[in-house]
Amino acid sequence: MKKILGVLAVIIFLVIPLILAIFLAINLRDTAPDAMDGIEDVTGEVETIDGGLKGIKNNRFRFSESGLYELYVEGAPYERGVYGGKLTKELIRSQESIFVDMIKKLVPSETYRFFLKSVIYFFNRKTASNIPTENIQEIWGISRSASKDFDFIGSGYMRILNYHAAHDIGHMLQNLNLVACTAFASWGEKTQDGDLITGRNFDFYLGERFAKDKIVEFVNPKDGIPFAMIVWGGMTGVVSGMNKSGLSVVINAAESEIPEESATPVTLVAREILQYADDIASALRIARSREIFVSQNFLISSARDAKSVVIEKRPGETEIFEGKDNYISVTNHFQGLLKTNYLESGSELAEFSLGRLKRVNELIEGPQKMSVNRTVEILRDRSKFGGEEVEPGSEFAINQFLAHHSIVFNNTKKIMYVSTSPWQLGKFVAYDLEKVFKTFPFKAKNDEIYDVERMIPSDSFMETEEFKKIMESRYNGTFKSDDIRFSKDGLNKQDEE
Repeated sequence: MKKILGVLAVIIFLVIPLILAIFLAINLRDTAPDAMDGIEDVTGEVETIDGGLKGIKNNRFRFSESGLYELYVEGAPYERGVYGGKLTKELIRSQESIFVDMIKKLVPSETYRFFLKSVIYFFNRKTASNIPTENIQEIWGISRSASKDFDFIGSGYMRILNYHAAHDIGHMLQNLNLVACTAFASWGEKTQDGDLITGRNFDFYLGERFAKDKIVEFVNPKDGIPFAMIVWGGMTGVVSGMNKSGLSVVINAAESEIPEESATPVTLVAREILQYADDIASALRIARSREIFVSQNFLISSARDAKSVVIEKRPGETEIFEGKDNYISVTNHFQGLLKTNYLESGSELAEFSLGRLKRVNELIEGPQKMSVNRTVEILRDRSKFGGEEVEPGSEFAINQFLAHHSIVFNNTKKIMYVSTSPWQLGKFVAYDLEKVFKTFPFKAKNDEIYDVERMIPSDSFMETEEFKKIMESRYNGTFKSDDIRFSKDGLNKQDEE
């Protein structure tokens, strides 16, 4: 028995750490993936075109007076990655610094962080094999601009690749409620002009620093449909976006089990849909062709179909849910064939999700016909079902004062309205996709590309004493005081803005 125990001790204290060290060493090496075989390098450096307008060939990058960054990339996948990475290099480093600080706050123990890193790398070891070659090439291109400051975590490529699963991992950490989104669409007789209009709040909150540097990215790929999306530095996946065919995709997490292994990150499934689907049928085919490791709602709005549907997807199953009466809405649970007894489980998160869904439906079903402005009003709504007042930040409200971004698509007219700081309360600036793709690549002056005349003004609520109190509580750390993300020295640190 002593001999057996001795062998076990050797395995536990020597062999397992050695295997772990070898595994991590492999992931720390910056080795090109197999997808890069035969791909030639690309040349070109960032040039200043006019003031804050930068460019490499036809690729462009600028900072708008609205507070949004604007990026245009074109060409083959690796080319897009390299040029996009070079143009946004500082934002990539900034966002990675935020991710690292977030992990240190959520996991204070250095030993446990090392263990967690090891587990995540091991869990995601097959991720690349589940990602299309095109996405791998683009991610590798972007990773050429990743900072060396964080090589202790892993190679630039492995870090950027794994960050693409941040939404999935945040969804898995349900007790932190990092993901609590709301989305809806209306069309036909439900809207003033019969247009298809989609709205969403992306309530994926990792602090003000994370939400600050949003990029409105316009992608003109060598293959597929040109599209626009809202991202952050280093991100190539889609959480909210629309293509030139008038098809939009937004993702909302749904109830999930703890996965046994990794698969395709949901943001890259959404990206594939946005780049290659021009109607609901083609979006569904793509969704069914990919395996994911967390449950997800994909709200698909299609100008060609003149309606919206929700593709409900969990590991091993994909179904479609259709709305009624010319509208559809979705929060963070399934409503169709994949529906479970989650809503009857007594879970607080389930109550929040159902509460927001009921409030959205209540507002859409009101006497006022839907429009872009009305959609923005609903996204800014601060009450719960029945118009009952709730504490600022309540997950029962559509507006929780924490949205990374809020966005409205007029799918029919192919115009995208993006919120500016703070959250969904600032003005919404309008991007006409046809116009932007025609002019942005050849831009020689550093002037605005959004349509000034279509801008939606800031919420008048920002002029009230109540708003001032909310802002004060955000700065002094008393807003949702039981949540580390809002503590004065937590993820919400203001002194680093």
